[in-house]
Amino acid sequence: MAACAIRRGLLSTASKYNQHKCTHRILSAIDFSSGLDPKRAQPLCSACRFSSFQQTRFMSSRNRPEGKILEPVGVFEALKQHGKYETGQLFLHSVFGYRGIVLFPWHARLYDRDVSPAAATDSKPDSTGHGSKEVKGKMHTYYQVLIDTRDCPHISQRSQTEAVTFLANHDDSRALYAIPGLDYVSHEDILPYNSTEQVPIQHELFERFLMFNPSRTPPFIARDTLRAWQEKNHPWLELSDVHRETTENIRVTVIPFYMGMREAQNSHVYWWRYCIRLENLGNEVVQLRERHWRIFSLSGTLETVRGRGVVGKEPVLSREQPAFQYSSHVSLQAPSGHMWGTFCFERTDGSHFDVRIPPFSLESNKYDKAPPTGYPL
Repeated sequence: MAACAIRRGLLSTASKYNQHKCTHRILSAIDFSSGLDPKRAQPLCSACRFSSFQQTRFMSSRNRPEGKILEPVGVFEALKQHGKYETGQLFLHSVFGYRGIVLFPWHARLYDRDVSPAAATDSKPDSTGHGSKEVKGKMHTYYQVLIDTRDCPHISQRSQTEAVTFLANHDDSRALYAIPGLDYVSHEDILPYNSTEQVPIQHELFERFLMFNPSRTPPFIARDTLRAWQEKNHPWLELSDVHRETTENIRVTVIPFYMGMREAQNSHVYWWRYCIRLENLGNEVVQLRERHWRIFSLSGTLETVRGRGVVGKEPVLSREQPAFQYSSHVSLQAPSGHMWGTFCFERTDGSHFDVRIPPFSLESNKYDKAPPTGYPL
């Protein structure tokens, strides 16, 4: 809830903030259930009317005596309306509230079914039967980031702290392994800040990937290990396509990742990971009840999957907690395919409605023979 309150209190004033170039002390959303009420905060700057969060300590409204106190962690910087954030940029996630640091950017094609075709540059035909319109794509910046491990236990709006999963090597008994605390963040979800700490983010890869250099802005630069890791794992990390669609104020964003191919019982099995974010853009409280997937393989098979909730949860999307994110995996016995479907949501009055999952392609690539290297040596 603190993250949502930060977003309501900050993003609504972002344009004024950028005009006046004010810098303000910020609070990390360490207590994500905090009853942070932006209406009670006093304005710090008469020009931009930015709330004076550093003058008030907020404790959990649910468990006030034991609630953790929000702590100042740095000073806000102006949002970048043009260009991209550099390696080493500290930020708060505007939706999930965690502290993080940018490792490097990705340039992805965003296929937004809510945008008119004339507004985009690239096109992708819809061959799934999920709709007849041609979807246009435009380039959009995402970032590979590290999440501060101190904030991970408090990110309640996600099924798990985001991790990048890899296929294990052929001689490894594990099917998958993961590097926790890695995430992909859209440019508009970045709330940049700076800090005087030399190690402002707690993550086991922070000091292996980055080093402090006070003469640079931001003062954290990539080590050779980060550049080598990025180059070796590029095929398994690369974010290329993002798909988005909104139904009745519920926006669904899907990001698929190709993971590689493995041989099993004299056949080839191709693996993908996909990340899904659900966002309630309205004021009505809704709860996800069911999922309905259609999975088409180039081999000619069409699979239907139905079930309760997602990853064992039936998340509630409200004004206080408007978003939920999770990741899952799918495998096909063909090098490509498509997925699409619907989520069934329930309103507070008991009525139900279906939300479309935008169709997305499952495409393999040419790097199948090079296994991912995972952690740097």
